Amino acid sequence: MNKKIGVLDSGIGGTTVLDKIVELLPKEEYVYYADTKNNPYGEKSDAELYRIVKDVVTFLIRKKNCKMIVLACNTATTKCMKRLKEEFPDMLFVGTVPAVKAACDKHYKHTLVLATPATIESERMAELVHDNKAANQEIILCPCPGLAHAIEENNEEKITPILEKIQLEMKDKKIDSIVLGCTHYPLIKERIASFFPDAELLDGSLGVAQEVKRQLESHNLLSQTSTGNIEYIDSEGI
Repeated sequence: MNKKIGVLDSGIGGTTVLDKIVELLPKEEYVYYADTKNNPYGEKSDAELYRIVKDVVTFLIRKKNCKMIVLACNTATTKCMKRLKEEFPDMLFVGTVPAVKAACDKHYKHTLVLATPATIESERMAELVHDNKAANQEIILCPCPGLAHAIEENNEEKITPILEKIQLEMKDKKIDSIVLGCTHYPLIKERIASFFPDAELLDGSLGVAQEVKRQLESHNLLSQTSTGNIEYIDSEGI
C-alpha cells in the first residue's frame, strides 16, 4: 500500500495548497485533514495550538500511514513546525510561508502582508522581513482577526467590513503588492483584488508544492503507481 501525503489545516484554506500539490504530483495518495472543530487556529495560544496540531499529526502518522505532513496553514507552520520536527524526527514536514521573499525579490516598494494575528506576531514573520526587505522597501504587517473564520463560513457580511477597514487604513500607503499570508485568503482573491486593484496578489502555494516534490525526490519517496486518490477528513465528524 502506498504511503500518503497528509495535508492539514484548520478548515478549507489548505485546499488551496493541496490543489497545487496535486497538480504537480498527480500520482500520490493524499489525506486532507480539516480541523474545523478547532477552527480558527490563528487566535489560540501557542501551547493550545501546539497540542492541537501535534494530535492531528499523530493521527495522520499512526492512523493514515503518512510519509509526509504538509502544514497547509501559516499559523501552524510559524508556531509549531520547529517543535514538530524535534518530536517527530523520522517524519518529513513541509510548511507554508508567507510570500514575503517573493514580494521583495520582485522589488515591490510597498508590500501589505495580510495574515492571522498569530502569524503576524510570530518570530518567523519577523525573520522573513529582516532577511528579505531592502532599505528602499516597506513591508506593512496587517493582522486580520476573524477573516479566516469568515471565509470558512463563507460569510460575506463579515468578510466585506474587514476588507473595507483594511482598505481605509491603507488608502495612503501606495500598496503595490499584497502577500496572502493565510491559506484561506486565496479563496477570496477576487474580493481582495477588488479593494486593491493596483496591487499584485502573492501567495506561496506553488512554492509549497515544489518543496513537497523536492523533498520526496530527495528521499526517494515519490509514488509511481497511485491514481491520486484524496481522502477528506473533517475533525467535527471524528
